Amino acid sequence: MPSPPAPAPVSSSEQATQTSPSVADANTPEQPLEPAAPPQLDHETVDDDDSALSAGVYPIPTDEQTLENFDLMHHFLTLLTDDKLYLAPIKDDVQKVLDVGTGTGIWAIDYADEHPNTAVIGTDLSAVQPDWVPPNLKFEIDDCTKPWTWNANTFDFVHMRYLFGAIRDWTALFKEAYNAVKPGGWVESCETEPMTHSDDGTVTNDGSTALGGTWDKMFIEGGKATGCSLSVLTEDLQMKAMKEAGFVDIQETFYKATVPGQIPFGSWPKDPKMAEIGQYAKLSLESDLVGYSQMIWHEVLKWPAEEYQIFLMQVRKDLRNKKIHPYFKVRFVWGRKPETEQK
Repeated sequence: MPSPPAPAPVSSSEQATQTSPSVADANTPEQPLEPAAPPQLDHETVDDDDSALSAGVYPIPTDEQTLENFDLMHHFLTLLTDDKLYLAPIKDDVQKVLDVGTGTGIWAIDYADEHPNTAVIGTDLSAVQPDWVPPNLKFEIDDCTKPWTWNANTFDFVHMRYLFGAIRDWTALFKEAYNAVKPGGWVESCETEPMTHSDDGTVTNDGSTALGGTWDKMFIEGGKATGCSLSVLTEDLQMKAMKEAGFVDIQETFYKATVPGQIPFGSWPKDPKMAEIGQYAKLSLESDLVGYSQMIWHEVLKWPAEEYQIFLMQVRKDLRNKKIHPYFKVRFVWGRKPETEQK
């Protein structure tokens, strides 16, 4: 599903303890909830004959564990951004907002709660959103990799997050967003890539760790095999595509374990906030290693099946090794559609 990628802001008093991470109490809405209408098929419908691989769909199953991890991702991202749901300088009184690749719908639900006078639409390939949602929110089944059927100049803000692994043509995606957003409106993209890094050499590609080695190789080669790159940040795909689509006033922000740009796996950072974020990030990965890796390993790359369980054990060992300091990168990029079309 195009977006895992990726909710409800949590105050410091509501944050779960580091010894027992949980986001169950972080999603209490402020306005009354209403039964969600069945996901609409007003736009591009999903062809059941398309396989996940040929369609370029995010290569992670939509089972219960994965959906819980999507919400965990949202939780540590809102911790990272100090409870901000977006970084683009949009106004509070916007009329219509689109959340592309909404996943569980947690970001759209939070935004709709904070902006009860704004009409919010969340789209995704899968109808996995909750039954009760704010009255100003609706979900629709849609495929963002196909031509969008929204009327031009419909939305004040288009939000996209964690579409890596689902997009073959990032420029085409941003051109669709450009057409859908109003002149003067903003589009924001939050992306990551699964490759791991360290600043102290504890994560390497020399075979001593699975993280940085086989783990990274699997995603790099898997992205090449499907035609949907998983190296979105390394290849600077967001910024390049946004410029080619015609956006102006483009800005970006990186986040990191010790400096902007990175999220730790584990509580190893000295900064308490980053240590907490790292604990949630580690939990998100460790609790569903199979979901993140099995399709790429077995179906895309067709690597030896007998080596898969050994690989998983090596990754778990790395994640639990306090001497290893892995992190991954997250990048926010946002841009504005010009008030006047440039010839």
